Amino acid sequence: MTKPYESELKTALAAVKQASLICRSVQSAITDEVLEKKDKSPVTIADFSSQAVICRELLQAFPADPVIGEEDAAELKESENREFLEKIVSELNAAGVPDTTPAHVCSWIDHGGAKTYSDRFWTLDPIDGTKGFLRKEQYAVSLALIVEGKIVLGVLGCPNLPCPAEGTVTGTIYYAVAGQGSFAMPLEQNNSQASVPIHVTKTPDFSESRFCESVESGHSSHGHSQQIAEQLGIEKDPRRLDSQAKYAIVGQGEADIYMRLPTRAGYREKIWDHAAGVLLVEEAGGTVSDIHGKPLEFNQGYELSNNQGVIVTNGLLHPKLIQTLNELGISQ
Repeated sequence: MTKPYESELKTALAAVKQASLICRSVQSAITDEVLEKKDKSPVTIADFSSQAVICRELLQAFPADPVIGEEDAAELKESENREFLEKIVSELNAAGVPDTTPAHVCSWIDHGGAKTYSDRFWTLDPIDGTKGFLRKEQYAVSLALIVEGKIVLGVLGCPNLPCPAEGTVTGTIYYAVAGQGSFAMPLEQNNSQASVPIHVTKTPDFSESRFCESVESGHSSHGHSQQIAEQLGIEKDPRRLDSQAKYAIVGQGEADIYMRLPTRAGYREKIWDHAAGVLLVEEAGGTVSDIHGKPLEFNQGYELSNNQGVIVTNGLLHPKLIQTLNELGISQ
């Protein structure tokens, strides 16, 4: 008997794996000279290559499904960016992607151009954590399927995170299907039989807890995080890393809390920055809400329009953390 979304999971795993391997190949070629020049071309090439590969797979398997992605091909089609497009074509050809031509690549990327809500759609961040990518640190390839406003499937490719299934192996694919649990498997494995279940911690006390947050203070208020930590008696240093890899860290029990606190009034999170990670943590036994304790609403288009910030915990710590945010006025 087949499980719900079995076909979708198979397609998503294959797509994210291929995209993650391409991204890793591009990242491995980043030199010190590129870093010194703050040259963003490697992440641009990897970003578009990742979206092209994933959208190609989704288009072939589920042609009627819209994809809300972060990128479109408008800039690539401009003559001054022809070199970028040629490099993307070269990367996809090297990875063995069939039918790779400049026109096909642009059409695949543009398949991720939906912006409005529908009853069934995918949301994609081809490289979440671009600054981490350029620092040769953490980033993620993120894909989720949303049906009638609910996340039903999420896949995260984390090419630089050690795999809990194989402690010596770097590179992990995390995945979850609603009601079926969360799992991790080595990036370079060919089937999900090598996967292991992951679970959040059972830490009940803040004094024993650790939180993780963004490396970039522009993404989340580090000052507020420190204020909350002091109020709750959190003594361990925060773990700072880029991308939805933070959801994976909480989901597999290496941290208890992830706080993404608003840095300015009126800012709303993008759905592709959270959807896959949210399901991963929830299916691992954790809790995710906004800073007011409200569930995140994925039925508002490409933004979490009805939510402020994101709070992720092992579940046991959630009520007190939300209460503390309110008491400190951070949720105002």
